[in-house]
Amino acid sequence: MSAVETTAPAAGAERARGFRNRWYRTPSFVAGLAIIGTLVVLGLLAPTIAPYNPIEQDLKSILKPPSQEHWLGTDQVGRDVLSRLIYAIRVDLKIGLLAVLFPFCIGTFLGCLAGYYGRWLDTVVMRLVDVVVAFPFLVLIIALVFVIGPGPRGIYIAITMVGWVSYARIVRGEILVAKRQEYVLAAQAAGFSDARIIARHILPNVITQAVVFAMSDIVLVIVAIVTLGYLGLGVQPPTADWGSMMAQGQDFITTRWEISTIPGLAVVLTGLGLSLIGDGLADLLRPE
Repeated sequence: MSAVETTAPAAGAERARGFRNRWYRTPSFVAGLAIIGTLVVLGLLAPTIAPYNPIEQDLKSILKPPSQEHWLGTDQVGRDVLSRLIYAIRVDLKIGLLAVLFPFCIGTFLGCLAGYYGRWLDTVVMRLVDVVVAFPFLVLIIALVFVIGPGPRGIYIAITMVGWVSYARIVRGEILVAKRQEYVLAAQAAGFSDARIIARHILPNVITQAVVFAMSDIVLVIVAIVTLGYLGLGVQPPTADWGSMMAQGQDFITTRWEISTIPGLAVVLTGLGLSLIGDGLADLLRPE
């Protein structure tokens, strides 16, 4: 491996060593990891720890208050609220993560091409970005899901069509700076291919900003998923989902407030955990 090849990954390797040595001393990162880790474990173990089938109805136990038998009571068709709350973790986190992964990959790819090559390619990508950002995020997501159809498929397509622009802008801006650095100029002078320069020299040094943004983006995506579920455009019944639980419980807010309030608190807790992870990553990956 040439000297040029070893120069580019040096900053990335230094950041990786710093991350390993400092992550457990970053309170926000540890707190966020604990919150999200707990939710992930609860979601994975849902079939084991949930006391009841989340879609099983018991018309003899409609709207029962919290008791020893049903810790959070039952809903309007006799389903156990706690079981549905636990199973909803799996649904919302899975859709949230996948719905961010797709635009992350597409936006990063287009941002790399636009930032590195520039000219007409940069113009085309940035005009597409301008068109998408001209509309409010949630309004555009709701409109697209309404056209495409409710359910996870519609959510993935709609969020991917809208969400890639943020990652493209971030990566493009970072590459515009990075491609003028000495290690990139040296790699070009050495005759390396563009794909090799982008993948091995530039991308490892610019991707961290996109990763940090992805943590906060997951929060926004989960809020969008819950909003769609609340409007009946998200995960379809009888699958448990925090948004649909909130919508179904609003008619009983004065008598059984926990049916809609506790799923709302779960959304807030998830957003808090992801935000703390994002803040911690920003501190850990920031150059010293």
